Amino acid sequence: MISFLPPALIFIAGAALIPFLNGRLRQAYIILLPCLAFLNLLNMPEGSAWIFNFWEYQLTFARVDKLSMVFGYIFVIMAFAGGIYAAHEKDKLQLTAAFLYAGSSLGVVFAGDYLTLYIFWEIMAFASFCLVFAKQTQRAIKAAFRYIMVHLFGGLMLMIGILMQVAETGSLEFNLIGLNGIASAFILLGFAVNAAIFPLSAWLTDAYPESTVVGTVFLSAFTTKTAVYVLARGFAGTDLLVWAGITMIIYGIVFAILENDMRRVLSYSIINQVGFMVVGIGIGTELAINGAAAHAFAHILYKALLMMSAGAVLYLTGRSKTSQLGGLYKTMPLTLLFAVVGAASISGFPLTGGFISKSMISSAAGHEHMIVIWLLLTLASAGVFLHAGIKFPYFVFFAKDSGLRPDEKKLPLNMKVSMAFLSFMCILIGVFPQILYRLLPYPVDYLPYTGDHVISQLQLLMFSALAFFMMLKFLKRTETLTLDTDWFYRRGANIVIAYISIPVAWTYNKLGYVFLEKIPNLATWFSKNPLRAMRIGIDKLVVSMVGGKKALKRLEKQKESYPGPLKQWSISTAVSVALVIFAIYLILFFFYA
Repeated sequence: MISFLPPALIFIAGAALIPFLNGRLRQAYIILLPCLAFLNLLNMPEGSAWIFNFWEYQLTFARVDKLSMVFGYIFVIMAFAGGIYAAHEKDKLQLTAAFLYAGSSLGVVFAGDYLTLYIFWEIMAFASFCLVFAKQTQRAIKAAFRYIMVHLFGGLMLMIGILMQVAETGSLEFNLIGLNGIASAFILLGFAVNAAIFPLSAWLTDAYPESTVVGTVFLSAFTTKTAVYVLARGFAGTDLLVWAGITMIIYGIVFAILENDMRRVLSYSIINQVGFMVVGIGIGTELAINGAAAHAFAHILYKALLMMSAGAVLYLTGRSKTSQLGGLYKTMPLTLLFAVVGAASISGFPLTGGFISKSMISSAAGHEHMIVIWLLLTLASAGVFLHAGIKFPYFVFFAKDSGLRPDEKKLPLNMKVSMAFLSFMCILIGVFPQILYRLLPYPVDYLPYTGDHVISQLQLLMFSALAFFMMLKFLKRTETLTLDTDWFYRRGANIVIAYISIPVAWTYNKLGYVFLEKIPNLATWFSKNPLRAMRIGIDKLVVSMVGGKKALKRLEKQKESYPGPLKQWSISTAVSVALVIFAIYLILFFFYA
């Protein structure tokens, strides 16, 4: 007897009830629902359950092992923290979409087959689209539609790959496949879109900063991490991912340093941090996969915390550009404290979650004698401290005083509690790493707190801090416009639409005339004179095919006896009818041959 529910079902069914709840009942509900899901996780034994037959295939809604469970735990924890943070929110669209988003992400994580994965994958895209759209500004609406178009493309690539894979193997089961053919290449491309692998990454920094305060917090956690999970499940050890991850890391650092908007800085930082995970998956050893999973766990905690602190600033000031902020430490000390904890964790300071997770990936590269990769990861760690560890808190809370004096007491208590909870979690797993290590897919014998590691990491961070303040005059806050790869589909789409609009409009006008005027008139006359219409049609067809243009002209002299629509028949019409009849004949011939 099955003693648990699929985690996705709890959230998706729970999301359906949110629109019918109000006030404190709704607040309690969105906090207690993840608690119920967490208790359900604790009761899930390893193995496969909730299996249904679909034609000759099996659909598995609960494939439970250590890899799926570590992502399951952090997704439910994130939903709990997000629920607390959103408790004051009255917009039911956001809350419903947020929990549908969390549920569909869990559906992907526990899916044991391609079809189940794909269904939840598309639900996840729709729910996240709603979170971007929910802000309902002109910029948000445009960003939301660009977002969904990109993800529809990714979903299409994934579907093509799945169909080809099933045709080749005869199985829907989703396991390690590797990059070994066209089918796997399409599947990898579909996953790469959600992982924001460069150059398929601009959708993230285009859409996330345009979402609401609550929406951005949820968005920072699920889409890219489900992609990390499916890459770890299906493409561990794929060498291409190592260099794809390195590209993401460098790209994320460079663009985050150039960016002015605080939520856009943190969005580029997501790409940068996911790059570390993708490198670990590409290396593919047990230590590297453990590092990727651990870093995904830690990243969700500290990135959500940073987005929450940025959201708190936006909530009280209405501003998101760092050039319009500064000096907020005077009136927002608690938010500053939480932001510093998140910044320390993403930078890899000892006693924080980032320190005990990111270093596992670097160590895995070292153990495999990938010296260039190890060196690049080490340098990238310094770059992370530059853009997220220092730039974000310094320019928002310190730097030149903007004169803003937001009252932190007006910040809803639930937002403060949520940030405090995530701060506690970042420090908890940093101080007691075994809490996280016990959840990882493989046994862990890695020791993060060695004298050499602690000292070298502190030296690296201090060097980065020195470099930041030495280059501070070159990092002045300015109203910048950062051109990214989204420029191509923003401008390219306009060009394509401009070119296809002419033939589309022409076709619409021609077909509109035929289907809205000519055919209805002809059908009306035909219904009244069926025998005469058939005779005239056959005459014109036969005469045009046998006698040619001159014979048809002679026949046209009798047009005064034809109805209005038939007067406009021409040689092209007769030829078209002949071709249709010939095509039908060929189809019947080959069908019965």
